Amino acid sequence: GLATGRTMESVYDLLAKMHKNEGLDFSGCQTFNLDEYIGVPPDDEHSYRYYMNKHLFSRVNIKIENTHLPNGMAIDLKAECRAYEDCINRLGGIDVQLLGIGEDGHIGFNEPLSSLRSRTRDKALTPETRRQNCAMFGGNPDNVPARALTMGVGTILDARRVFLLATGEKKADILAKAVEGPITSMISTSALQLHPACTIICDESAASKLQCKDYYYWIFENEPEWKDYN
Repeated sequence: GLATGRTMESVYDLLAKMHKNEGLDFSGCQTFNLDEYIGVPPDDEHSYRYYMNKHLFSRVNIKIENTHLPNGMAIDLKAECRAYEDCINRLGGIDVQLLGIGEDGHIGFNEPLSSLRSRTRDKALTPETRRQNCAMFGGNPDNVPARALTMGVGTILDARRVFLLATGEKKADILAKAVEGPITSMISTSALQLHPACTIICDESAASKLQCKDYYYWIFENEPEWKDYN
């Protein structure tokens, strides 16, 4: 499962370099992206299909037919969402899901008050989300599409492993709430507390508001299962 955004660009750059320099093979991979804007054609530079082609797909040996994103141009959006869920299930589910975190705690486009059991669906984007995403749209939030198709929180929780990446001081407050606060539909990321195999990867700035960060450091250094991911 793949995500988009500035945080992910360095991840995809690393994967592309590993493919080029170390022979990392993508030929057998199936990918599913979290979301796509409604009404934006896939060849438009503002679409997430365009983003993925630019930052990863065109740089590795993945088969384009094995790359899946919701179709924001579909005539019947409800049918498209059902088909996306069906495709995920037909191919055996998602092994690894990458996530970023929005400044209001959303994952995918699961805005505040999203059901924690939700599936892939059409969502209206909040003014705050449109503001956060406006850099790709000339800096004007009004140019950001008002709606998107997104995997649901329940869809994300079905992944066998989840890795959430957070960087920068702007993410510190919301990361602390998501990790150490109550599970709430107001912060969809908080639902990851329910996942049996979720790993948070963050820099010092993003971790600065975590009350138990010293304990997390200790776990990272001393728990033997971490050796599997070194």
